[in-house]
Amino acid sequence: MDIKVDENSVIVFDLDDTIYNEIDYLKSAYTAIAKKLDPEQGEILFSQMFSMYRNKENVFEYLTTHFNVKKETLIELYRNHIPSISPFKGVFPLFNAIKNQGGKLALITDGRSKTQRTKLAALGIEEYFDKIIISEEIGSEKPDENNYLAIEKTFKNHRYCYIADNVRKDFISPNKLGWDSIGLIDNGLNIHSDSYLYFTKNCLPKRFVRSIENIKII
Repeated sequence: MDIKVDENSVIVFDLDDTIYNEIDYLKSAYTAIAKKLDPEQGEILFSQMFSMYRNKENVFEYLTTHFNVKKETLIELYRNHIPSISPFKGVFPLFNAIKNQGGKLALITDGRSKTQRTKLAALGIEEYFDKIIISEEIGSEKPDENNYLAIEKTFKNHRYCYIADNVRKDFISPNKLGWDSIGLIDNGLNIHSDSYLYFTKNCLPKRFVRSIENIKII
């Protein structure tokens, strides 16, 4: 799929399950927690935790019961660990191609500031973005138009394209504002797997692609 990019273009990305798989962040956090709670047999505990998660069991409730640890401590460990995550194949070539054509790069993501910025640092992509919008920092979450209007206010009289994965909330405001939009199809690992429930005109992106590698800059 081709995207025309020039100095009047702003290509805006979601983060989780768009630039990397969020399940990898969860696995990274579970690994850190398991090592903290059971340094000698952390891999066994991680395996148990991940199996429980996949079966929709309450992992933190189990840990608080069996390891005499407070839920608040587990949440802090989860949110503040240094993640081991990597961008999807094709992310860096795509970013560089956009920059080489004179385009601007921006990010709109929901989440806590510290957590999302730690992810960006771990992925090695923060320096690419000309503007970063994080819900906690702006005080609103997608699909609130304010998150998208903040991009328009920063880059006036540009063309905007949003690349994201979650049809439940990602494309409602871009559709209202007349943005172009591209939806990444779930690769089978997305945290949110219920997109079929939101296949309505106001929720769907203009186009879908199977992977970042399928997006070409012209």
